[in-house]
Amino acid sequence: MANTRYIFVTGGVTSSLGKGIISASLAKLLQSRGYKVTIQKLDPYLNVDPGTLNPYEHGECFVTDDGAETDLDLGHYERFLSAATSQANNVTTGRIYQSVIDKERRGDFLGKTVQVIPHITDEIKRRIKLLGNRDKYDVVITEIGGTVGDIESLPYIEAVRQLKWELGRRSMVIHLTLVPYLAASRELKTKPTQHSVKMLLEAGVQPDVVVLRSEHSLNEDVRQKVALFCNVDIDAVIESIDVKTIYEVPLKMQEEGLDRIALQKLELDPLEEPELKPWKEFLHRLHNPEKDIKIALVGKYVELPDAYKSISESFVHAGAVNNVKVNICWVHSEELDSNNMKAKFKDCAGILIAPGFGHRGIDGKLLAARYARENNIPFLGVCLGMQCAVIEFARNVLNFKGAHSTEMDRKTEYPVIALMEDQKNILDMGGTMRLGAYPCQLKEGSKAANAYNSKNTWERHRHRYEFNNKYLKDFEQAGMIATGINEDTDLVEIVEIPEHEWYVGVQFHPEYKSTVVNPHPIFVGFVAAAVNHVEK
Repeated sequence: MANTRYIFVTGGVTSSLGKGIISASLAKLLQSRGYKVTIQKLDPYLNVDPGTLNPYEHGECFVTDDGAETDLDLGHYERFLSAATSQANNVTTGRIYQSVIDKERRGDFLGKTVQVIPHITDEIKRRIKLLGNRDKYDVVITEIGGTVGDIESLPYIEAVRQLKWELGRRSMVIHLTLVPYLAASRELKTKPTQHSVKMLLEAGVQPDVVVLRSEHSLNEDVRQKVALFCNVDIDAVIESIDVKTIYEVPLKMQEEGLDRIALQKLELDPLEEPELKPWKEFLHRLHNPEKDIKIALVGKYVELPDAYKSISESFVHAGAVNNVKVNICWVHSEELDSNNMKAKFKDCAGILIAPGFGHRGIDGKLLAARYARENNIPFLGVCLGMQCAVIEFARNVLNFKGAHSTEMDRKTEYPVIALMEDQKNILDMGGTMRLGAYPCQLKEGSKAANAYNSKNTWERHRHRYEFNNKYLKDFEQAGMIATGINEDTDLVEIVEIPEHEWYVGVQFHPEYKSTVVNPHPIFVGFVAAAVNHVEK
């Protein structure tokens, strides 16, 4: 689109400062003014996508409707904007190089020497402009992963330099840095910021706005010093102070005038002032819960909460709707056994078994599913968590001794969870995955249908193994019912135990679609059941 504006967000000094949250907050403010906005993430690693990355390496792998395995920051984008992202919203160096090499092999470059400049940078620029050209957004915000000075980020910074020259007033750069506080001298130090901006300037990029992440409020002297040494207006030195929740950041950025400055730099009409009424109502409920409840999250990556980022944020959204604060009790599935189970789940109003792959920690998950079922504790199994509920039920209710998933035991006598026939001959990692959004028909009167208040839904998947329909009649006769079915493939999407207080397993990932304004109904229903359990 000829008039699309582009905002580039870079980082310096240290990683994990919150570029994604600043990007999402600015996007939320611009969206609230009436502009059509999207955000994309450029990741400087050579993996084609995060799909094969261990959660210890990169946290959660977020999945979009079109089946893209992406960076977890896209989850923040969707939670803030309540708008779906796609394959085009996450680009990695691996994908950039793969595309350029494929073109070279096809002869697209007509025998020319293929180089980082211009071929790699041209591909980066094409990917950056794709959303504006294809989907006609008013503003595209591009977050560049890593920090300025990283070798792997240099082609992205060079592409930004070129685009700033080509786009002129239709582009701007926001640089996020850290201003550390030295307790010994009781001072905020701007030198790291100065050096970070200097490195950006050496690459030919002048930031238009500098956002300073700090634990303490900035005084006027600090702002003036940064403005002077970084060549920016003092109004364009923005404070990003630590807050209790990331959902306060849009309001803080509004107070600092970040959206107003961006509109001025990009020569856009201010339109209406953002009211953010639903957002403020959400924050009021979040900060003023009527009570606290504990819900156990059972997984094998609990020492790294980012591995379950969307789930923990879904509890924030669902808790606010139910006027409660959900305190997550992180339970490591490898450490769970019959001796400590009662102590681990003490005072827990609900139990969630998290998704995952592989056999590690599976025994603990099976124990947790049984404990919730036998003690009538509200339960939610997500993806592998649902499969654990099925396996446990087969072993201890149907008396199918040794029942398992063929992922863990290929020779099990009772493969209640198994690979679909049309996937068995696919060898590529990821080729057997069911990825992206699929339809689900809900059984009338079920807990799932009541939660959704609908007969149909579309949900996102990321898994290989499915409920084995060969055993469906056995399960339903014993009391575990399939209440969600993909009618196109006859695959089971949701199982429930109607006689239980609230025992639901979902093959999909509801956490991927939960947002501030539209909390996911499955989580809302689960938290409501946990509240009722406490009241009983």
